[in-house]
Amino acid sequence: MNSSIRSKQIIIIGAVLLLVAFLFTRDIKGLVKPTEENGKMPEKGQMAGTESTPSTAVLSIETTSTAAKNVLNKNLATDITALENSYKGAKGAEKIELAKQLAQKWDDVEQITPSALYLEMIAQEEPSSKAWLAAGNQFMKAFESTQDSLAQPALLQKANTSYKKVLEKDATNIEAKTGLGVTIVNGLGAPMQGIAMLLEVVAKEPKNVKANMNLGIFSIKSGQFDKAIPRFNTVIAIAPTPEAYFYLGTALENLGKNKEAVDAYLSSKKLAANPTLSSFIDKKVTELKNKN
Repeated sequence: MNSSIRSKQIIIIGAVLLLVAFLFTRDIKGLVKPTEENGKMPEKGQMAGTESTPSTAVLSIETTSTAAKNVLNKNLATDITALENSYKGAKGAEKIELAKQLAQKWDDVEQITPSALYLEMIAQEEPSSKAWLAAGNQFMKAFESTQDSLAQPALLQKANTSYKKVLEKDATNIEAKTGLGVTIVNGLGAPMQGIAMLLEVVAKEPKNVKANMNLGIFSIKSGQFDKAIPRFNTVIAIAPTPEAYFYLGTALENLGKNKEAVDAYLSSKKLAANPTLSSFIDKKVTELKNKN
């Protein structure tokens, strides 16, 4: 390979890793962390943590509940503890009803992991495509929002399992197929298998936000910046988010479209209203303007 081309590729990959690493530590969610070596998806079965730490060893109602209560005020924590004590002593329909209350209660206070675990219990007791889809979506939301490197693979595995159970009952469920594809792209299988599933989704639903977003992210991570742009533009036209604009800016910047990249970054800054991200984007914008 020509040395100048190789150098350019290294610079591009480094820029992507820097930007993704920054977002991964912020409140902007939905990130997929690339490998340090080349920014591409892990090979099948190589997601960090999956080899040595099974889901059951990382996630339990008891441990996640205790950790979540540490960030709640005393009254909320006391209310949830009372519900949990009632749940432990209940049976049958009453136990399921209390699990539903606890899932909602944890969701209301934005503690997604314990909420997902109760939804999983509900789905196990009342198995239906709707119940498993709710659990899968909540596990995926928890995966996207946590920074716990041990919990991430466990949450992703539970989302994967939940979506598979939906598709066992309803093979045409687009939302479950999208979710399953996302879990595979994130490391639970051969990446191209997940990409193929997401492409099937957008073939049926060209404006599917989740599928387009994840196809765009994968395009960035694999250096296919030109393919990423229409994906993020589709997302922005339907549901503009700070993430979509930031990723769009990343793709545009790496294609040398600095003016358009600046506009995208500033839109991300406006929507996010996050001081740390704003400072980062201000520096990025200054850097890009000086290149023009």
